[in-house]
Amino acid sequence: MPTLPLSGKSALVTGGARRVGHAIALALGAAGADVCLTYRTSSAEAGRTAREIEALGRRAFAIPCDVRSEASVREAVGSAAEHFGRIDLLVNNAAIFETGRLDEISVEQWDAVFETNTRGPFLVAREALKYLRRVQGRIVNIGSLGGTHAWATHAHYCASKAALHMLTQAMAKGFAPEVSVNCVAPGWIETEESTADDAKRFAGRTPMQRNGSADDVARAVLFFATAPSFITGQILMVDGGLGLA
Repeated sequence: MPTLPLSGKSALVTGGARRVGHAIALALGAAGADVCLTYRTSSAEAGRTAREIEALGRRAFAIPCDVRSEASVREAVGSAAEHFGRIDLLVNNAAIFETGRLDEISVEQWDAVFETNTRGPFLVAREALKYLRRVQGRIVNIGSLGGTHAWATHAHYCASKAALHMLTQAMAKGFAPEVSVNCVAPGWIETEESTADDAKRFAGRTPMQRNGSADDVARAVLFFATAPSFITGQILMVDGGLGLA
């Protein structure tokens, strides 16, 4: 039997209970990694995801973590490292997506989005860095097409993801040469919560004539997890060409 590409390695996936995070956690488990996934409110879904990974023959566990909290992040990262004895890959996936008119966004809304989408990845990466450096590890941040294209009804989200893209490149320089850092930036991803009208509209605007899936994003994360470590500081758009429209 061929060796799985992530066999013997462990991954930490923030927000790994549902949607794209769930697909990423499963893809890493299928590739041979043991997986720790964090959740904030989705305890039941996180437990099911962990059991799905265990069914693949991997070790997995779910741990509560609020990426906005320095103490919570420190505890979660320490638990993951202690449980598996190492952290080879960090996937910063936890995020908030919110719609709102720019002139109506409150300071509280603005700060909440940045606390999760930008400060969260910084905190988790900072805490995981000492473990990642020991094993020549990797970080994959989950950005967004919104980080490169202005959406008037998602200004706080777009700004937070643009900041995450820049943070990715700063990390790539600051954490080198031991740790490579890259970013997967999805376009419009269809989920079970997507409306039929939105799905049809975005598919029609996408050159590939379909919407993205969580699996598309997970495969891109897996690319960075297994690609040459010489690849660092890159923002990979996974949008079917939507950003070209």
